[in-house]
Amino acid sequence: MGESVRTLAYGAWPSPIDAALAAAHDGRPDDVGFVGDEVWWTAPRPTEGGRRALVRRHPDGTEEPVLPPPWNVRSRVIEYGGRPWAAVTTDAGPLVVFVNFADQRLYAYRPGGAEPRPLTPVSPVGGGLRWVEPQVRPERGEVWCVLEEFTGDGPTDVRRLPVAVPLDGSAADDRDRLRELTGARHRFVTGPRVSPDGRRAAWLAWDHPRMPWDGTELIVADIGPDGTFRDARTAAGGPEESVTQVDWAPDGALLYASDRTGWWNLYRDGSPLCARDEEFGGPLWKLGQRWFAPLDSGVIAVLHGRGAAVLGILDPETGEVVDAAGPWTEFAPALAAHGERVAGVGASPHSGYEVVELDARTGRARVIGSLHEDVVDPAYYPRPEIRTFTGPDGRDIHAHLYPPHHPGCRAPEGTLPPYVIWAHGGPTTRSPLVLDLEIAYFTSRGIGVAEVNYGGSSGHGREYRNRLREQWGVVDVEDCAAVALALAEEGTADRRRLAVRGGSAGGWTSAASLATTDVYACGTVIYPILDLTGWGTGETHDFESQYLESLIGPYAEVPARYTERSPAEHADRVTAPFLLLQGLDDVICPPVQCERFLARMAGRGVPHAYLTFEGEGHGFRRADTMVRALEAELSLYAQVFGLEPQGIPALELTR
Repeated sequence: MGESVRTLAYGAWPSPIDAALAAAHDGRPDDVGFVGDEVWWTAPRPTEGGRRALVRRHPDGTEEPVLPPPWNVRSRVIEYGGRPWAAVTTDAGPLVVFVNFADQRLYAYRPGGAEPRPLTPVSPVGGGLRWVEPQVRPERGEVWCVLEEFTGDGPTDVRRLPVAVPLDGSAADDRDRLRELTGARHRFVTGPRVSPDGRRAAWLAWDHPRMPWDGTELIVADIGPDGTFRDARTAAGGPEESVTQVDWAPDGALLYASDRTGWWNLYRDGSPLCARDEEFGGPLWKLGQRWFAPLDSGVIAVLHGRGAAVLGILDPETGEVVDAAGPWTEFAPALAAHGERVAGVGASPHSGYEVVELDARTGRARVIGSLHEDVVDPAYYPRPEIRTFTGPDGRDIHAHLYPPHHPGCRAPEGTLPPYVIWAHGGPTTRSPLVLDLEIAYFTSRGIGVAEVNYGGSSGHGREYRNRLREQWGVVDVEDCAAVALALAEEGTADRRRLAVRGGSAGGWTSAASLATTDVYACGTVIYPILDLTGWGTGETHDFESQYLESLIGPYAEVPARYTERSPAEHADRVTAPFLLLQGLDDVICPPVQCERFLARMAGRGVPHAYLTFEGEGHGFRRADTMVRALEAELSLYAQVFGLEPQGIPALELTR
């Protein structure tokens, strides 16, 4: 760079990565699909109120939004949503069907034509009618999808089943015109996948108290002449076997990903295609996620790996996998295939998520959408390290380390940096090793970050996932603390300047860490669970309403455990300063959890701040929200650690 390196204290390094820049690049493309020869996807728009836009890539390479603001293509089925659109080509151009977030109705639209027209009615009951995983069936004049129908005002008064929606709009004001494809036999279902000959359908189903990564059933049914599903039978899966995706090979063989061996591997009509101790699937948090996609030639595009998911082509005849060449080290479960073309969403430690296309015949991969652009000099990006730490009883703990990094600054000799331990949400998910400007926001200022994929995280097999069974609030807390203390002991981090931070389930881990350990000087707790008894007895949505049965234990059998582990029940043990961030529209981790905790903290003299955000739900989506939250977090660390960051509004801490 031709400039001398300055010596400045950790936390005082000037950075070109401000909160607005980090917020503008939050989120990733998703829901990739082919429409004829075109590739379409949804993309985040933080500066447009956090909506998700539907984007198409024309054959000449130009990108264009399919729908203008304020259309927001996003489903609320199981609150986490899933694939919200589908489209087919017609003589009159593409016909797209999509879910609009504001009213959760299904709409049909021809780009360049009249306004989108509703296909489904509004229900005044509870959360109404919601839709996900639409599939346009023009030969029947219908859209097949999953219906989530609220039958009462409670969050668990709900049924889900595959339904056919008329394309002519006749059901827009008439619920009776919706055609149920099969009865509501199970609490949860995915969208039906239709066999190439159109005679069979396959989908996944499960029931409380299991989560889909615990156990699901793969159901196959015949499709009758009237378009209803008949003779439904279970082809795979069970209470302790998670089938996470199903599809059909071009020759009509049934393809699915199951963890019956302890790892999500691929099967064809029950026979393993590539038996490996690695994952070819993941936890199903959104309906319609795709870790594999069959191609016309019979080969299968797959995402696979341990602690990562790379794109490859699997030959089912030989079991060999050839990975796509390119810089991408992580792919989101959003694969699509057309002919011999594969589209997906890939990223790396040096680039954000991009839409990538792979030609399975040539092995050539290229970026075709949402191209990563270096908005600052990449020299300011962190240089992560993959680490494995040792936890209690000698168990492995997987983590990603992001040391402080700045091309023009170094810290004074003999000083150690502050570190923030990041606990991911879920908890049954993982932190991917990809470029994240929120992390760079801290590392470029001289604050280290360690992402801990604690026991219970996905990506390392079922045994690693099951470490958290009945141990939530114990194993996750222990693993994060073990990493933090190891960093201090090895001379990487300043023992007196450690913080913990997380959102959702990670917010729980952060709060539980503050209540049960003396490892951290402060913490940031984002839309958390704080009171297990309240959350597990009616304060959350249906999908996760019995998640605690496996994470903590059956409430009817171990009610004391719910009290013992809840930070809200042990507010008197929290002595470190903290920042609490909460969306007021959050129905997954509602504000009442924070309010109950703060009421019990009142008058104890612990410095803290509570920031709430109107219009935000579970996961912040608006740029102004993310800016305020990120700057407040940095200000907390500055005040507690004695840092002097530049140009950051001071967070007012109350006692």
